[in-house]
Amino acid sequence: MAAAVFAAALMAVAVPAPVRAAEGELRILMLGDSLTAGYGLATRDALPARLETVLRAHRIDARVIDAGVSGDTTAGGLARIEWALADDPHAVIVALGANDGLRAIEPAVTRTNLDRLLAILAERGLPVLLAGMVAPPNLGPDYVARFDPIYPELAARHGAVLYPFLLDGVATVTLLNQEDGIHPTAAGVEEIVRRMLPAVLCLAGRAGHPPDQAMADAAGLAAGGAGFDCEGNGPSLEASGPSPGATAQ
Repeated sequence: MAAAVFAAALMAVAVPAPVRAAEGELRILMLGDSLTAGYGLATRDALPARLETVLRAHRIDARVIDAGVSGDTTAGGLARIEWALADDPHAVIVALGANDGLRAIEPAVTRTNLDRLLAILAERGLPVLLAGMVAPPNLGPDYVARFDPIYPELAARHGAVLYPFLLDGVATVTLLNQEDGIHPTAAGVEEIVRRMLPAVLCLAGRAGHPPDQAMADAAGLAAGGAGFDCEGNGPSLEASGPSPGATAQ
């Protein structure tokens, strides 16, 4: 009974009617840059592959499709979204914007690109997880003030699950990054997966594959626990610690 109540609560959100996944495999498209593509890592250690492995360990028959392109910006992601959707996913993780920050692209442009991208996915009825990014502090407080709110505001506007900062707990941690200080090591990817998992389980629930109660409890989705708000308001940046800025290529 408790599992049924949890599953019902997970799905009762104000979002477009999702494309229901088949009884078998759940296909999740991860649209991103080098952080998604697994720069410097074996394919099996890249973020999509590790998310897929962990979802399967949580009894969700998932395939996470790697649609990461090194160096991509939000404009690049928008330009190739129709091509990426040819894989017919049931849900989408959008993990773009780090290179916009590194290149000091005008935040209004980044916002417009992501807004259009999320609108396309909403028209398709696809549930979305928006993985946020934060601006490099060296770009100044005005740039940061215009860039950082993009992700929570657009997630709220489009009813997406929000994971506020893709590199939470990994950025600036030497042991979790490659020699370039930008891209995660395999251990860094494992930390991203560990922290991001509750948000991804929320996404799976919206796509018709909610975790069972035991799995939800283990991932911190239980009411009153460490917690993750499945209605699109993930853990705050304040709760996650100071933000070190965008890092990708």
